[in-house]
Amino acid sequence: MKKLLFVSVCIALCSLTLVNAQSKDNKDKKFTTITEVKTTPVKNQQSTGTCWCYATTSFIETELLRMGGPELDLSEMYVVRAAYTQKAKRYFRLHGKGNFSEGGQAHDVFNVMKTKGIVPESVYQGNKYGSSYHIHSEMVNSTKAMIDEIVKNPNKKITPVWLASVNGVLDTYMGELTKTFKYEGKEYTPQSFVEKLGINYDDYVELTSYNHHPYYTAINLEIPDNWSDDLYYNLPVDELMDVINNALNCGYSVCWDGDVSEKGFSHRKGYAVLPALKETDMSNSEIAKWEDGIENKREKLTVNMSEPKVNQELRQETFDNYETTDDHLMHLTGIVKDQNGTLYYRTKNSWADDSNKFGGYLNMSEAYVRLKTVAIMVHKDALSKDMKKKLGL
Repeated sequence: MKKLLFVSVCIALCSLTLVNAQSKDNKDKKFTTITEVKTTPVKNQQSTGTCWCYATTSFIETELLRMGGPELDLSEMYVVRAAYTQKAKRYFRLHGKGNFSEGGQAHDVFNVMKTKGIVPESVYQGNKYGSSYHIHSEMVNSTKAMIDEIVKNPNKKITPVWLASVNGVLDTYMGELTKTFKYEGKEYTPQSFVEKLGINYDDYVELTSYNHHPYYTAINLEIPDNWSDDLYYNLPVDELMDVINNALNCGYSVCWDGDVSEKGFSHRKGYAVLPALKETDMSNSEIAKWEDGIENKREKLTVNMSEPKVNQELRQETFDNYETTDDHLMHLTGIVKDQNGTLYYRTKNSWADDSNKFGGYLNMSEAYVRLKTVAIMVHKDALSKDMKKKLGL
């Protein structure tokens, strides 16, 4: 997402599920796995705000595994490059009043795949600017400035070459979109490769939970990175959590969009909680002692961290006052519980697998997810029959 351009230098947080997986005989483990969905390796979005694409691509790769397909490494930057053109068109049509940035949403990946297809990572890397890592700030800022000048209409008539000019800049930085390629001895177009994958776009839905819109209807969620004005089904928070739990317990993963600005979100330490403490008190909290214990040969410590109760009103309040914003997309791939029975969601991030000793995963508490989830994407078969009926699916 747009706020995470520091990603390449961020230290990823520890997945306590992996601590347990690495040593089944460890009697001091604090978390146990309830369910886990097979997924692909963690990737690195580096110094870009493209977590929306990395999280959703991971989600799609995982869906392909669930469907019995092989493990694939799909090109995020192919999708990102195509999306920039779509964003430029939209921004132009709105006379520069829309959102042209690095951010996006899960549906952006599917929208690109519908029109431009997708390719393997080996076919398109999307870096023509001589850097050893992906970084888009210069490209996006200069392209936006270019479109801003175009919409001022200095010629009193927009020339028909404006989009070709913008695409020329994007191609210079990232490379032209692949038209044909060979993969495992066969020739494909990006569109025919999508057909090979067997992904049905109509099988996926996005859901949210805010009470300024009616429930069980498709709404235009008012967040800046929903630049395409796609629709989300709106549910009460209890039912949104039921969808997440039902999906993961039935072998479906969840693409997650939410807020990571809370004081209780520690990417380095490997957890996200809603502590009922001020930030200045965190050093003496049970969670701090517990972290020290993990690093100090995982001593036996009792975690008694009190988290506030999250209801629909609190969700709405934090959304309305900008305490909850769509900072970041990640990928939920499992459920774990601590020794007190508290549930956490195993979360696959896109800040590199070697950025911590737990492979780039973290655990987000149930309370954190309940409050800080902005939206999710799931396969519609991950919904209960009753929920499908409520939504008319």
